[in-house]
Amino acid sequence: MRIGVVGLGTMGAPMARHLVEAGHRVTVHNRTRQREEPLAALGAVRAETPGEAAVGADCVLTCVSDGPDLEQVALGPSGIAETLMAGGVVVDCSTVSPTVARRLGEALAAAGGGFVDAPVSGGSEGAERGTLSVFCGGSDADVAKARPLLDAFAKTVTHLGPVGAGQAAKAVNQLFLAGAYASLGESLVYAERAGLPLDRLVEALVGGAADSWVLRNRSANVIASRYPLGFRTSLHLKDLRIGLEEAHAAGLELPVAELVARLEERLVERGYGGEDVSSLARVPRGEA
Repeated sequence: MRIGVVGLGTMGAPMARHLVEAGHRVTVHNRTRQREEPLAALGAVRAETPGEAAVGADCVLTCVSDGPDLEQVALGPSGIAETLMAGGVVVDCSTVSPTVARRLGEALAAAGGGFVDAPVSGGSEGAERGTLSVFCGGSDADVAKARPLLDAFAKTVTHLGPVGAGQAAKAVNQLFLAGAYASLGESLVYAERAGLPLDRLVEALVGGAADSWVLRNRSANVIASRYPLGFRTSLHLKDLRIGLEEAHAAGLELPVAELVARLEERLVERGYGGEDVSSLARVPRGEA
């Protein structure tokens, strides 16, 4: 399968590596061009522009920071839409709003291409290990065409409806995680203040009803008071705002998510936006 990849950040680079290792013919492009070099060393071809990465591709994987960046690489000058062949499918693993996904899907359909919104969950660890969970929106035919690409780095791929459904599901994921990360920090900081042996406590919690991915994979950050990536707090805040905007448009009030968004805003304002989301533990510690 010929695949273009645009966006080689914390998530996109390991995704592209898995595609190369799976035997696909991969062309890569990143705004910071040096990020292409490790993939080129593995056999990927480098492209000067997003549009060049799409030339002759069956699918183009995009994984960028936000909606404006996605629309720029897809629809802007030298963008993917200019060169995507008829029947080619853009598979977007960024996290953007369902509205942006639907707008992009309509624009690509008018150009003769397809679109699958396919945001992921599982963190940088899941990207490295190829065990991500993917939420898909798109037509049956487009999702089927995207499956060999997604299977290279995903443990589960779930088709949830038309274009936009994947991003709506990712909003659910991020809204849920907001409370989980905040609760992790509060509970373990309390346990620390109570003088409990934190490593042994986490082992006990993992064996009971409090068990979760967040507890298993991020409790060590809280215990050590160090928050390496992970997933940036600033990006989770961006995702959380998307979920809140969608919820408000549906007439819903989400007070827990709104509170966590305000706490994350404090962290970003104090210079902690580049840390993992588990840095929410800085709030009960009085550091933010």
